Amino acid sequence: MLRSRRLRELALVALGVITPLGILAVNGSAFVMLHLTQFRIGIAACAVISGLVLNGLTAWWLLRMASRNAPPLYREYRTWAIGAAVLIVGLTAGGAGYLTYLGLRDPSRLPDPLSVVVATFTLLLPLAVAVAGRRMAGLGGILPVDDSTTTGQSRMRKHRSNLSHD
Repeated sequence: MLRSRRLRELALVALGVITPLGILAVNGSAFVMLHLTQFRIGIAACAVISGLVLNGLTAWWLLRMASRNAPPLYREYRTWAIGAAVLIVGLTAGGAGYLTYLGLRDPSRLPDPLSVVVATFTLLLPLAVAVAGRRMAGLGGILPVDDSTTTGQSRMRKHRSNLSHD
């Protein structure tokens, strides 16, 4: 099955590395569980930061898309759109941090269903908003991509075709 020497070596190294990494993970988890009260605030703060980053990037992308697809409307309501985005991002991130903090209050109840639901929601919300935004804008794909290179290439092709017709 493992015919290549390089593949056999990689498989042996992987098998050799898995156990020490597992031991470190178990001991790290045990340390966190033992000191969960002290780690609660740090983990909740990380949940807030994660929510700010993920939701903030999604909001930034949506605002950029709105400015490109509906410039007059965006210019008129720019302050409101940015204010709403900041409010929504702040509330969702703060809510995720607070609910994570509440979910980690009792080590004997872990894994806590509230923390699992909040973490899942924190991961899926930006993805769902990005997919919905792309669908509403008529763009394909799932993840937002910077379209400036495509736009530049399209402009270059149009410019070349105009030159060839002259």
